[in-house]
Amino acid sequence: MFKNLPKFVFFTGKGGVGKTSLACATSLNLAAGGKKVLLVSTDPASNVGQVFATDIGNKITPINNVTGLDAIEINPEEAAAEYRERIVGPMRGILPEETLRSIEEQLSGACTIEIAAFDEFTALLTDDDLVARYDHVVFDTAPTGHTIRMLKLPGAWSGFLESGKGDASCLGPLAGLEKQRTRYGAAVDRLSDEATTRLILVARPHCSALAEVGRTSKELASIGIKNQQLAINGMMPENTDGDPLAEALLKRDRDALAGMAPEVAALPCAIFALRSENLVGLDALKRFASGAADTVMAAQDGVAIAQDLPMLGDLVDGIEAPGKGLIMFMGKGGVGKTTMAAAVATELAARGHKVLLTTTDPAAHITETLAGDQTGLTVSRIDPAVETARYHDHVMATKGKGLDAQARAMLEEDLRSPCTEEIAVFQAFSRVIRESTKHFVVMDTAPTGHTLLLLDATGSYHKEIVRHTGKTSAKLVTPMMRLQDPEQTKIMIVTLPETTPVLEATHLQNDLQRAGIKPWGWIINSSLAAAQTRQPLLQKRAEAEQEQIAKVRDQLSERYAVVPMQAVEPVGVEKLRNLCGTAKSAAAA
Repeated sequence: MFKNLPKFVFFTGKGGVGKTSLACATSLNLAAGGKKVLLVSTDPASNVGQVFATDIGNKITPINNVTGLDAIEINPEEAAAEYRERIVGPMRGILPEETLRSIEEQLSGACTIEIAAFDEFTALLTDDDLVARYDHVVFDTAPTGHTIRMLKLPGAWSGFLESGKGDASCLGPLAGLEKQRTRYGAAVDRLSDEATTRLILVARPHCSALAEVGRTSKELASIGIKNQQLAINGMMPENTDGDPLAEALLKRDRDALAGMAPEVAALPCAIFALRSENLVGLDALKRFASGAADTVMAAQDGVAIAQDLPMLGDLVDGIEAPGKGLIMFMGKGGVGKTTMAAAVATELAARGHKVLLTTTDPAAHITETLAGDQTGLTVSRIDPAVETARYHDHVMATKGKGLDAQARAMLEEDLRSPCTEEIAVFQAFSRVIRESTKHFVVMDTAPTGHTLLLLDATGSYHKEIVRHTGKTSAKLVTPMMRLQDPEQTKIMIVTLPETTPVLEATHLQNDLQRAGIKPWGWIINSSLAAAQTRQPLLQKRAEAEQEQIAKVRDQLSERYAVVPMQAVEPVGVEKLRNLCGTAKSAAAA
């Protein structure tokens, strides 16, 4: 596993990359070596209890049948609810209900969840008596650089807010933190101490994932967290059994590692092979932690694990029916939203429709994905940097006017948050929504957390318009109303056929439904069950996908499609259109 680990170890990375598996295996390995270990999960999709077959929850609990290992699961959403109540509770009966609702709304975004989770685990991180009981404290999911940067804001947040000088992005969640300021300072110092803390960046061996690791590494280093290590999880094994898909996946992984940015390649690195079994249960974890070889039975005679899975083209038929509308692709980063959006837009244009394909995702590469022209298809990009700069200048020229130097510095810092970026692109986003009343607009959105903040802004705008007009008139059509209208907007949730990505997509669907937005369909991308393979490890993983595919089909969506794992990256109009065809042709493309 990992060598010479310090007191505090943090595993961070996108959903589905294997953070929990690595954190659990590392904790088990340390405990097996005679160390006393506390495993702390702050992951909203945590399944630490399931992995160890132990009911854990928000309390320190000994792990069954493992001497020296305790664990605790912090639920960020529950922490956020308690955090909101601590701020709003004392004001009940004093402030008007409308004001209280406004405060609660400001404290309902992703930033509040981040801060609340940090509030919970810093109590553990800075509790010297508690920490003294353990040789190692292992965290499954570290705070983002954005969260840590917010906690280092200068000056007095509360006074800044009370004077009415604050902006609407992230200062709201910070309102209740002044009393804990000393504790947060100690936590940030501990995170930055290279002698006691290591942060392990977990990624799959894919180009996009490694690029994301590079951005994260830079951001963390810029705020003083430099003791970093890279963990590549799920590397295709060398033994491909001559299977074309397995050989292509191995080449893809090798090329991704060879193309890492110099600063990422310079990090100490541990590589873990793709395994056939889910890392659930002590036996599987022990095999993984010990480095035992993954033994798989010979391939079955059949080449496809699943038959008659619905194809992407089946969904396009339903999308096409109204002849126009907004189609939004949503989901966590790394699940293939850009490719799915480009495939659907290309197919609609090929069927004779006028289509605008656009993105609000700063990391999207739509032009590179298309790699050519398609009649009827126009491509645009809402540039977050341009929109954010425009918004920044406007806020500083208006709300920043007349502030003293300290207050301007605080406002400048607040405007560097991801929340600001989402607010900044809102006007451009609204213009795109209006275009969808005339023709098809296919939108590749930003990763889930950012997208929800964008929709929060849309909802706030909707409520403000309704409040000023006094009622919802027949002539009033706000962006939020269009998003809530299934005749106007179809939300497509993109995920992977794995436990954590499906769970995170489920959380996204629940959040959308609370906002009155019902997703129209789901796309399960990169499925081995829908591909053709005889390689034993891949077949075993294909079998494991069945549970997640059935969950989407039976519990989560009225309509769905399964897109096969591709032997070759689907770049170019022809390959994108093939994704909408049969499973056989798509897998072979």
